[in-house]
Amino acid sequence: MRQGHGKAIEMTRQKSFKLRIRERMKKTDERYSVARAALLARANRSHRRAWASDPETSDGAVRRATGRAWDDWCDLIDAWPGHDRGHTAIAAHLRAEHGLSGWWSQTVAGGYERITGRRLPYERPDGTFTAGKSRTVAVDEDELRRLLVDEAHHADLFPGHTTTRASRPGSRAIRIRIGPGTAVISLTTKSAGRVKVAIEHTGLPTFAAVEEWRFYWSEWLEAVDNSRV
Repeated sequence: MRQGHGKAIEMTRQKSFKLRIRERMKKTDERYSVARAALLARANRSHRRAWASDPETSDGAVRRATGRAWDDWCDLIDAWPGHDRGHTAIAAHLRAEHGLSGWWSQTVAGGYERITGRRLPYERPDGTFTAGKSRTVAVDEDELRRLLVDEAHHADLFPGHTTTRASRPGSRAIRIRIGPGTAVISLTTKSAGRVKVAIEHTGLPTFAAVEEWRFYWSEWLEAVDNSRV
């Protein structure tokens, strides 16, 4: 009798956890729509040219190190007939013709590719994109793993999304097909009953999708962290 009573308590606790996540994720729809519109409308208006995305190194840093700002480097590279030959050729040209060191030639070539949209942040060699998010949350690791592995619970964990588990039940990393790609979810035990949840969403088709799914996973991790009884 005690065993059955304990199982009933566990099922009730699990249901409460799932429903709390579901309700919190429903409430994020409006914030998601607003954030998505802002991300898609964002433009860098402080430069002469439109930037497809920001380079990793700031305008001030590249100016101090090389004597030129990003717009100036982009103009110089665009004026070179070989600017469409790829990253390696651009970096070699910057070393040979403009005296940049190996590191700065690579940095400027990479920044040029980001600004002009030839290579965007989070882009893979195959042309797809990957979004990543992680957070240390207060949740029972075994409980969360069970819910993620069992597709029967996905409607509560990921409301509004069709999902398919793409990894074996005992796999260390849990792979779930969701949206335009696959989320790889890893759980790492931390102290004081906390777990680090790391998510890598692969196979995304566009840079805009990266921003959207980074926002989604940030909201999801917050929901998980605040859904414990």
